[in-house]
Amino acid sequence: MPENFMQHDLQLRITNDGSHTLFVPSLSEHYHSVYGAIQESRHVFIETGFRKISQKYQNINILEVGFGTGLNALLTLLSKEDSKIHYDAVEAFPLDELITEQLNYSSQIDSQNAYEYFTKLHQSAWNEETEIVPGFFLKKISRRIETIALPQSNFHLVYFDAFAPDKQPDIWQIDVFKIIFDSMRSGGILTTYTSKGLVKETLKSAGFILERLPGPPGKRHMLRATKP
Repeated sequence: MPENFMQHDLQLRITNDGSHTLFVPSLSEHYHSVYGAIQESRHVFIETGFRKISQKYQNINILEVGFGTGLNALLTLLSKEDSKIHYDAVEAFPLDELITEQLNYSSQIDSQNAYEYFTKLHQSAWNEETEIVPGFFLKKISRRIETIALPQSNFHLVYFDAFAPDKQPDIWQIDVFKIIFDSMRSGGILTTYTSKGLVKETLKSAGFILERLPGPPGKRHMLRATKP
């Protein structure tokens, strides 16, 4: 994303499932799938990522690359049940509260806690850990992923939700994926919405074992990558 990214240019759009996304005119890119923001997030990150890991572990360390609207964090929090979660979210361009308070996820998700949780996620301080609810600890990091010294062998699960490779190519480079690979535990998984050939080759070169899985509405495939 260009350094002169201007949030006042963002446009609120309704996706096919009724939930919001944001459109970035300077990139001609959306934050979420136009076929359904909540559908995509649930399919790619919750059902394909969190559900699989939560079957194996109760204490789960999660890294999200691209906190964005906070949708993935909200759905994870609402899905946590008895899990204890430490959730680190990296975002180089945090959204202004004037933007996030317009997002309609709370009214589109069938949970009486959605509004309260979504507000707490966005009002929590940046660059320090906050316990949002008992057992869910969030640390939002306002940095570029390649500039952070991530802990080694720490994360069970990674949500890789950056803008598309042709829009934000720097973050899809092998150096970034090697940093992430080293920060993950053996058996940890990374999920992402794309299955482009270049991404597959880069993940393989970084050491991951890949699965190409059915994608959310509007996408034929997605990727789940496992650290051996």
